[in-house]
Amino acid sequence: MTTPGTVLHSESIATSIANATAWRIRYATRDESGRDQESTGLVVAPTRSGTDRPVLTWCHGTTGLGDASCPSAQHDPVRELTTYFTENASAQIDYGIPGLQAMIDGGWIVCATDYQGLGTPGMHQYMVSRTQARDALNIVHAARSMDVGAGTKLGALGWSQGGGTAAALAELDAADFGDLTLIGTVPMSPGVTSIAISHPAGPAAALTDPTVAPDSHLIMMLAGCAAGFPSLALSDVLSPLGIRIVDNAWNIQPVHHLNDTLARLFHLEGPILQVNKNAMPEWLAAFTRGSAARVKPMCPVLMCQDSFGDGTVVPVAWQQGYADAVTALGGTITVRDYPKDDHFSLPQSCIGDALSWLQSKL
Repeated sequence: MTTPGTVLHSESIATSIANATAWRIRYATRDESGRDQESTGLVVAPTRSGTDRPVLTWCHGTTGLGDASCPSAQHDPVRELTTYFTENASAQIDYGIPGLQAMIDGGWIVCATDYQGLGTPGMHQYMVSRTQARDALNIVHAARSMDVGAGTKLGALGWSQGGGTAAALAELDAADFGDLTLIGTVPMSPGVTSIAISHPAGPAAALTDPTVAPDSHLIMMLAGCAAGFPSLALSDVLSPLGIRIVDNAWNIQPVHHLNDTLARLFHLEGPILQVNKNAMPEWLAAFTRGSAARVKPMCPVLMCQDSFGDGTVVPVAWQQGYADAVTALGGTITVRDYPKDDHFSLPQSCIGDALSWLQSKL
């Protein structure tokens, strides 16, 4: 078995971020089932020399299930966050890192994993948040082995899917961290699987309303969970049409393209979901196993909540459900609400507050 955090390949890449040097790396990681995996990602450091620098690990939002959805493979990936639903977007996914220039100016080393399966072999284990949390942690171990001056203090930031990842990172075992100390984590509009399943609204609405075309997030969650836990069978949750779509589209269609495909074929050809109720206990156990909100977080949590339109992708009920779960587990969580922000404007609006909060924890 390869030690998680081992750098398998590294190449310097250009960036328009001032006073920064960047690398795209491939590194060893490990999933929730204990299997060796590989991931790619970015390491960005200030050009001026330094030692014992604090590290920020960025956990990106939903992009897809396969190689077409890899953030670091996009044009000019070491950049500020650009979201798909904006007038200046030119790619099919959200990519970049919100506040990256401020992070570099503040002396942070910045790591940004792509997650297992996005640019590396196999289907991405979408929303198996504890697998993605290991990816986000192991890229920091990888950066520590590079000559960039990375120290032992670590902060985490994540949005949407990555919000669930940043939440799960604070719930990993101490052995996963080694000599790293997690000072705080900031989930932004977090997607937390166990909370979503218990509140079937938003992207999960098709679970209770058969007239609604299943959202790509839901189908990817089912496919990603099956990829993460091989004992699960997609035929227990998807119709033959649903399996056909996943088999053909997973590696080539990012999230929004897949959503359009699902909506069209649902109306044209029929049901995509086909749930075997007898199999549900095993599926629900797998959702919980891979989710955040399982154990008390090891560090303080700042949750940034978008409440415009009651949450435009992640319902406010899901976001509040995560906060309530952390409190019930005995964790320390602060909720900061952004009532004028939807899901896609939230990262840019809250990043200044998030960085100030993390800086205060150093």
